[in-house]
Amino acid sequence: MAGLGGRGAALALVMVSAAGCGNGSQHSPTPAEQAASAASAAASLAARGGDALASASAEAGRRLDEAKGGLNAKDQVSLGAVTLDGDGRATTTVTARNTASAAKSFAVQVNFTDGGGNLLDVVVLMVKDVAAHGSGHGTARGNRRLHGEVRANVGTALRY
Repeated sequence: MAGLGGRGAALALVMVSAAGCGNGSQHSPTPAEQAASAASAAASLAARGGDALASASAEAGRRLDEAKGGLNAKDQVSLGAVTLDGDGRATTTVTARNTASAAKSFAVQVNFTDGGGNLLDVVVLMVKDVAAHGSGHGTARGNRRLHGEVRANVGTALRY
């Protein structure tokens, strides 16, 4: 897909820049900073990308905003293999593992990329009411028709 080169790197850069640097102390981004970073990445893609990708990215930012008070849970989320359904849309299974002692929900941003890491599509899946110390499952389905090699990675995952 011409014109999308570097978008995945731009998204990663925005997400990393929220962590900050400075005097050598490490700062873990707050959930609000993570959501703001995702929204900023969506706005950046909207300014430079095609209408469909921009719309999907903006919607992803809005959905992540719904997880107010969420904690970073990227290490508690895993993705299955990517397949293209009959409409050419990428799908992958999402498993959210709840390590808390109470039921929690998860907002998971799934980035679909090509073999070179260029961002092709973005979707946010809400996995609701995962039992304490249990796992919840869902299927992330892309918004656009894709072709060729498609990969998926977790952009942001918030437990709330």
